[in-house]
Amino acid sequence: MRPVLAGSERTSPVPATACVRIAMWSGPRTVSTALMRAWENRSDCTVWDEPLYPWWLWHTGMEHPGREDVLLHHADDLNLATLTARLVESPSPIVYQKHMSHHLLPEVPREWMEEARHAFLIRNPSRMLASLAAKVPNATLQDTGLPQQVELLRWLDAHGHPSPVVIDSDDVLASPRSILSSLCKSLMVSFDEAMLSWPAGSRQTDGAWAPYWYDSVVASTGFGPPANTVATVPERQQAILPACEDLYDELAALRLRL
Repeated sequence: MRPVLAGSERTSPVPATACVRIAMWSGPRTVSTALMRAWENRSDCTVWDEPLYPWWLWHTGMEHPGREDVLLHHADDLNLATLTARLVESPSPIVYQKHMSHHLLPEVPREWMEEARHAFLIRNPSRMLASLAAKVPNATLQDTGLPQQVELLRWLDAHGHPSPVVIDSDDVLASPRSILSSLCKSLMVSFDEAMLSWPAGSRQTDGAWAPYWYDSVVASTGFGPPANTVATVPERQQAILPACEDLYDELAALRLRL
């Protein structure tokens, strides 16, 4: 499944030198799809929903909701060499790639990441685990994407990349204009008011997993208020909560502040 251009259609690719490719790395259940909606609502931006997910699902054999449907509809995304080559295509002035950090397995080449501008999205571990366990009851520390985000943070530093901007989903929900303006500034692109709201409904850009994961965002028209209740972490995940909190704290030390 190729990325779909949001807004007005373009008849020719944008020169690679003129394209800004943004790799947003998060874990699951972090308001990442709502953030993708925000970028998609710009007229100058192409979005790609979890490019590595179909390959990861096939390669790991993980049993996720809608697995067979996803693999059927994304058969063109299962060749890793072809897939990563497409990650440097430039169909529009801005290309926004919504990545789950745990999909970046050691087998995935990283050359395509060199020219991307990287950013991280994090969420309070208790809220994330409570939401994730509802979809993946046996979710482990690796399934949260937090260890992989920290590893990627260190990899980017070791390879001379600027320190990636980190945003917290609660901050995005509490003050979307402020956080998205600062995010855009950090990524050296202009802020667009269109990022603050969008039409309800599904999108061509949504992966085939959308019916199994995207109920809330399909009904949304913008960023809702942050939750004001305490999340209850399921018993199976309580043992990994301390490790999640340690990893989250390391990333949160770098986050944009309100």
